[in-house]
Amino acid sequence: MGCLGNLIWMVCGGIFTAMGWALAGVLWCISIVGIPLGIQCFKFAGLSLVPFGREVVYGGRAPSVIMNVFWLLLTGGVLALEHLIIGMVQCCTVIGIPFGLQHFKLAKLALLPFGARIV
Repeated sequence: MGCLGNLIWMVCGGIFTAMGWALAGVLWCISIVGIPLGIQCFKFAGLSLVPFGREVVYGGRAPSVIMNVFWLLLTGGVLALEHLIIGMVQCCTVIGIPFGLQHFKLAKLALLPFGARIV
């Protein structure tokens, strides 16, 4: 389902969620202090563009926790809410359930991006 799922994902709205992550990345990169946050956004924009066949592994230390709190207060809530709403709408149909589950995966990532690796 990897290749076909990613193709359907892009056509049915994956491009828009990736643009949301990329926009957040551009806004963070405007300031020099926000560049690490912007780089994370660009990584996750790539994941949001083709999520099937990729997993997110969580783990981090104290700096990751501090950055996650900072991120959550300023940007993460909006992106997580976007993915949660789209995921709930897509889970209303049987065909949309795999796509909704991918949105839930991305919503968790939007809440805790630091210390997460894409495998």
